[in-house]
Amino acid sequence: MTVPGRRSSTFIRLLRSGFTDPSAAARLLEADALAAVRTDPVLLDALGATADPDLALLGLVRLAEAQPDGELPGLLDTLVSAKPLRDRLLGVLGASEALGDHLARHPRDWLGLVTYEAADLHPGLPEFERGLADAHDPVALRVSYRRCLISIAARDVCATIDVAQTAAELADLATATLRAALRIATAAAPEDAALCRLGVIAMGKCGGNELNYVSDVDVIFVGDAAPGADEGKALQAATRLASHLMRICSETTVEGTIWPVDANLRPEGRNGPLVRTLASHLAYYQRWAKTWEFQALLKARAVAGDAALGAEYIDAISPLVWQAAERENFVADVQKMRRRVVDNIPAAQVHRELKLGPGGLRDVEFAVQLLQLVHGRSDATLHSGSTLDALHALAAGGYVGRADAAQLHDAYRFLRAMEHRIQLYRLRRTHLVPEDENDLRRLGRSMGLRTEPVAELNKAWRRHASVVRRLHEKLFYRPLLDAVAQLTPGETRLSPRAAGQRLEALGYADPAAALRHLEALASGVTRKAAIQRTLLPVMLGWFADSADPDAGLLNFRKVSDALGKTPWYLRLLRDEGAAAENLARVLSAGRLAPDLLMRAPEAVALLGDPEGLQPRTNEALQQEVLAAVGRAENPEAAVAAARGVRRRELFRTTAADIIGSYGTEDNPAEEDHGALVDRVGGAVSDLTAATVAGALRAAVHSHYGDTLPTRFAVIGVGRFGGHELGYGSDADVLFVHEPREGVDEQEAAKAAQNVIAEMRRLLQLPTTDPPLLIDADLRPEGRSGPLVRTLSSYAAYYRRWSLTWESQALLRAEPVAGDAELGARFIELIDPLRYPAEGLGEDAAREIRRLKARMESERLPRGADPTLHTKLGRGGLSDVEWTVQLIQMRHAWAEPGLRTTRTREALAAAHAAGLIPTEEAQILDEAWVLATRVRNAVMLVRGRAGDTFPTEARELAAVGRYLGYAEGTVGEMLDDYRRITRRARAVVEELFYGG
Repeated sequence: MTVPGRRSSTFIRLLRSGFTDPSAAARLLEADALAAVRTDPVLLDALGATADPDLALLGLVRLAEAQPDGELPGLLDTLVSAKPLRDRLLGVLGASEALGDHLARHPRDWLGLVTYEAADLHPGLPEFERGLADAHDPVALRVSYRRCLISIAARDVCATIDVAQTAAELADLATATLRAALRIATAAAPEDAALCRLGVIAMGKCGGNELNYVSDVDVIFVGDAAPGADEGKALQAATRLASHLMRICSETTVEGTIWPVDANLRPEGRNGPLVRTLASHLAYYQRWAKTWEFQALLKARAVAGDAALGAEYIDAISPLVWQAAERENFVADVQKMRRRVVDNIPAAQVHRELKLGPGGLRDVEFAVQLLQLVHGRSDATLHSGSTLDALHALAAGGYVGRADAAQLHDAYRFLRAMEHRIQLYRLRRTHLVPEDENDLRRLGRSMGLRTEPVAELNKAWRRHASVVRRLHEKLFYRPLLDAVAQLTPGETRLSPRAAGQRLEALGYADPAAALRHLEALASGVTRKAAIQRTLLPVMLGWFADSADPDAGLLNFRKVSDALGKTPWYLRLLRDEGAAAENLARVLSAGRLAPDLLMRAPEAVALLGDPEGLQPRTNEALQQEVLAAVGRAENPEAAVAAARGVRRRELFRTTAADIIGSYGTEDNPAEEDHGALVDRVGGAVSDLTAATVAGALRAAVHSHYGDTLPTRFAVIGVGRFGGHELGYGSDADVLFVHEPREGVDEQEAAKAAQNVIAEMRRLLQLPTTDPPLLIDADLRPEGRSGPLVRTLSSYAAYYRRWSLTWESQALLRAEPVAGDAELGARFIELIDPLRYPAEGLGEDAAREIRRLKARMESERLPRGADPTLHTKLGRGGLSDVEWTVQLIQMRHAWAEPGLRTTRTREALAAAHAAGLIPTEEAQILDEAWVLATRVRNAVMLVRGRAGDTFPTEARELAAVGRYLGYAEGTVGEMLDDYRRITRRARAVVEELFYGG
């Protein structure tokens, strides 16, 4: 007798066994049908081991109560005495309410779980066909199908088979079911069967031998006339048979349905004929098929009907499938299809969507299929309809990293197991993870998570989805595939002959040397060589998109030789698609960027980081340079450290400029050329300022320790002060100092001169880096004047002796290094000079015009083409800048927007103030940007500065590619330059000389 208020021992035991409703479970155990076993401890333990003990017990009671007369003892005796049967039966009842319902309706079907032989443990297609052999109508077929399904579910929930084997058995059962349905349809219309041959081709998961418990079975029908039959009538008969087959499987009867048979993957989809001949299929695929249709055909498998016709179909279609990657925009089409699938998921369900959501099953499947289609053209080991088998083959072939493949494999198996268990419960087609706590608990326990099933399930699911999402982004979207997909089949694996032909076709000037580079990179059986063989066909195409493919390949070999032994280099290029393409662009665009990279090859890592090509801030650069200088043991080491930062950052800037100008497969070339120019000018100017600051710190420290006897500032002028430095520009500066309190002026002046001399010495030490020359010729009195002055000396000079051109030069003065407060006071001193009150007088304006005219006639190099000289030529940099500066000196006193050191900012401010009409402002801006880009391009291509277009053909073509001109259009480029600068000169004539 149970004491009132206390739980019975049965209740407590049920609770400990995992029952969520022990009271209801206790009542079920009292059912008469279980009288013989209700106290058997083995039964209770077995129920507690199921995914849902409450559901399993309910199903057992219903099954026991439904047993025909005299058969209940046999069920109960077997249940308590035969562990394999007990585990299988209760496992099914605890995992699937729908199969419990089936057993209650067909109480003798449990006997199918009793046998425990080899064929029963791992049945194949023949065993399933025997299981369905007695089904002669749709209802009987459903009953037989469920009976076979129970055996699969039993093996699945008892872990006799894994998730891949489960999916394969479900596909075999579907194949047997399609054959049985066709048999029934044929028996119903023998006259139709006599007229035609009909082949059933499984697609999708059924075709790939990886079916779910409940899924549409995708098929394509291929028909032909029987010998002597009319083709038109034969196709009509085949269509009737195919339609009947679909109804047999899909329609709902008293025994429910099996699964929908979906033929929408056929040519033309729902609008196309249900059955067509093989010739008609081929004609469609060769002419009209879309990319997604070839991706779907990857899993095509003949499963039912006329075996010979099915085999003919597969043999005819397969070559088309493996040529699909050569289609224009193949990879982009597949990627858009994938994104469209995700976009169509309701927002409320996207995070519960196991199949189509981010990090879901489709991510893995699409990525694997894309890799198969791209690389399977020349590697038959990838020709598999099974996702997991294909993933294994991709890893074995080096197309996917082994660690990545292992993680994807584990994640895919886990997600598929979740999908199986979710669908098994009610045998409904769903891919949504349930939200109900009890459903999640059952699901977690069915996955072997017993301590905290809900929490453990959610944690594992999110972890695996995160892995898939991360790896999918690497594998599915990497631009390498798009480039490989544009190659001919023989190019994906390089043979010597194919490589030679390829190089010649791409216009390599020295194919023999290129072949030697390829041999050095790709020969051997190492994993490194295997990855190179995968990369090289793509890289060759990218190099060929440049003006100098030979240089690109040679530079690639040099970088690979320098970094080949590092574990991350080839992995970066293979797995981060942007890195490989970015590297190819940089290595083949000229001399400057590759030279910088050769001296710091580890900077390749910047090319794979989406943020790696963004310019760093002036503050960050100054902080890094000054910290490196502070750690150095001597001034030479200090400036070497500063140069190291400069080298890396120059590479970052050149790489970003090249990639932005060339564009990539995913990101077209930057259309806003002005933004490109501004980024380069700002980045190089900030880097130069940081380097000068580092040299200044080293010079001071080597001679004076921590404190210089005089306060000292470096003022950037010209392009330096205007944040418009190019790759080959000198650093124009002024030096200003102010003796510290108590320091003699002569001592202070000597200290300032010593520091300048040491700065120059340090910056001019021999190096392979691009030179950084400090030019102080814009100082008062030019080269005749003192190199450095005190602030009061500057004030006295400007007050008494300053010339108009000196005031003009000060328009772009800005402190760049040294004492910030002294620099700010220098700017206060010069503002009245460069922005004179009431504006520049007419006499001074005439003086500026005379000086400009004299400079045009005297300073243009002898023999230079004035229409192509970017600095001093017609409509070039000087024309635009002097025009803008004249406007600044006339109007900046009244227009604050004009008080800027930057040419384009001042031009925009002049337009905003109504001082320059819109069209004229646009013409001047376009010409200034183009001339600046040409100067940058010349430095990038030749590795040395120049103010005019190169004369050597390859160099000129490389400048053209940088500017966006296709091969063979350099004449058009020069014509465009002349046209744009001619228009700018006309504006200059009006605004500068005519105003």
